[in-house]
Order: sequence, then C-alpha cells, then structure tokens
Amino acid sequence: MMIACRRRDFIAVIGCAAVAAASAAVSSPRARAQQTDRMRRIGVLIGLPASDAVGQTEITAFRQALQKLGWSAGRNIEIEYRWAGTDADRVQALAELLALRPDVLLARGTPAVSALKRETSTVPIVFTVVTEPIVSGLITSLARPGGNMTGFSNVEPSIAGKWLDLLKQIAPSVTRVGILFNPITAPYAEPFLRSAEAAAASLAMEAVAMPVRSEAEIEAVIATLAREPASGLVGMADTFINERRKTIIELADRHRLPAIYSFRLYATDGGLISYGADIDDMFQRAAAYVDRILRGEKPGDLPVQQPSKFELVVNLKAAKALGLTVPLMLLGSADAVIE
Repeated sequence: MMIACRRRDFIAVIGCAAVAAASAAVSSPRARAQQTDRMRRIGVLIGLPASDAVGQTEITAFRQALQKLGWSAGRNIEIEYRWAGTDADRVQALAELLALRPDVLLARGTPAVSALKRETSTVPIVFTVVTEPIVSGLITSLARPGGNMTGFSNVEPSIAGKWLDLLKQIAPSVTRVGILFNPITAPYAEPFLRSAEAAAASLAMEAVAMPVRSEAEIEAVIATLAREPASGLVGMADTFINERRKTIIELADRHRLPAIYSFRLYATDGGLISYGADIDDMFQRAAAYVDRILRGEKPGDLPVQQPSKFELVVNLKAAKALGLTVPLMLLGSADAVIE
C-alpha cells in the first residue's frame, strides 16, 4: 500500500513538472518565436494612389516594425498591399483583399476603413490615419471599441485651434481663414469647425467653412478666398484633400495665400507649414496591434489610441516666396525646417 501511494505521488510530481516545463517553454522567447512560424496573411488597404511616396514610406515603417516583433515576409507572414486612391480603386481592392482570406487587415484613411466595415464584421481590422472614429461611425468607444475593429486616430478637434495659432505666428497679417474639407470624406468636420471658430475669436480672426467635392470646386473657393484681403488657408485632415494636396499647394502659391496643413507631406511638397500627427510613428504602433491580434488577442479589446507624436514642419522656401519672415521662436520649435 505504501508503495502504491509513493507511486501515485511520483506520478503526480512528474505530471506537475511536465506542466511547469511546458508553461515555461511557451513563455520563453524561443517558443514565442516558434508560435509565429505558421504562415499568416496580412491585407493592407492604403487610401492613397500607389504612386504616392508618402504611402510607401508609411508601409516601410510598418514592415520594419513587424520584423522587430518577429514577423518576416516570406517566412511567417505574407503581406498583400492594395492601393485605393479613388472610389473605383477601393471597390476592386476590397474585393481582392477579402478574397485572399486574410488573418488581419490594416487600413489607412477614413473612407477605406468605412468601406471595410461595410464588407466584413469578422476579419480583424487595425486602422490608421482615421479622424474621429466615433463620429465617423466606426466604433462606439475608444476604450473598448468592440467588434472586429481597433486602431489609431490621427487628430482630434482641438488641433484646429493650434492650426490657426501657428498660421497667425507665421503670417501675422492674416485675419480671415478658409477651412478646406470635403463633407463626404470628412463627416467629422463640424467639431473641427467649432474649434477653429473659437480659436479665431481669440486671435482676432474669422474662420470660414469651405466645403468642396471636386477639384473644380477647390479652384473656385480658393480663388474666392484670395479676393478677400488678409486671407489664409487651412487644409483639414481629410483623405480627399490629401490626395489633391499638390493642386491645393499650387493654388495657394498662385494666389499668394499663407496656408497651414495637417501633415508633413504638405510641407515637403512645397506647402508653407504643417502641423499634425507623425504618421510613420502611427504605422509602427499599428504593427504592434497587428502582432497582438495574430497572437490571439481580439481587436475589440484593444483601445483605440490617440496620436502620441506630433510634427511641426516649416518650409522656408515657401515663406520666402510669400515675403514672410518666420519668427525665430517658431523655427526653434519646428521638428523639421525645409530650406
């Protein structure tokens, strides 16, 4: 009897040791790496034309961050990229991506994310460069978005006041500001307009809404704005506006309108000044969410995050063309100065 008891004790001890060893193995870095050996598929939908260099830079940041987390293309992940610069592109890209049965989707821009939401409620989605995701109807809560979607918001309404303040610093004579946006691709525009109006009152400025739906309307409203003395321009964070940034920058330059924009890409393309979220940083953080989802976490349990890094970029060449002298304090606070 004593022998039987000892035998049972021995078996129990061996069993416990085996469980402990297995647990330790699973939690070890080596085991964590082995868990990624099964090939996974990531679908990426970028709401920009494939020719857009900015989008290519963002994708590079995403891919490099994934690699640091143990995901290498061709070894344990396949990444399928689709570019959706127009509505027609978006429809085709959606169909192609979903037909590939991805394990997770990464999407850039409110229109692209909204289109994905309409097409699938099961495939996990991580979004980036989305403004006011609750107002846009993508989620119901930042803390617990629920469903199959989470991600990173690029801007919130109070930034509109910052845009006006920076524009006033670089162009003190400006007293009237046009806020350019497309109400279809920027359904969240109203709180930004209210923020701009509140800031304008304290800066002895007037903020004017300038909704547009086509390039012809963009040309018309900018020409009208320029006929008013002491006018300036704000390009809102909006996919439609972003895709037409070169046209807008050229028009602002032609009409000698000081203008501030929402992303670095405007200043690097010749715009006067930009202030907004660091999008490369956002794509790097999105890679961490993709990693967590591929390892078993649910997107609805991951909180939607606000920007953590912002960039102020000043284009001295554009300032000189407008006859503006950039204050030294503004230059000193800039993250980048283009000469």
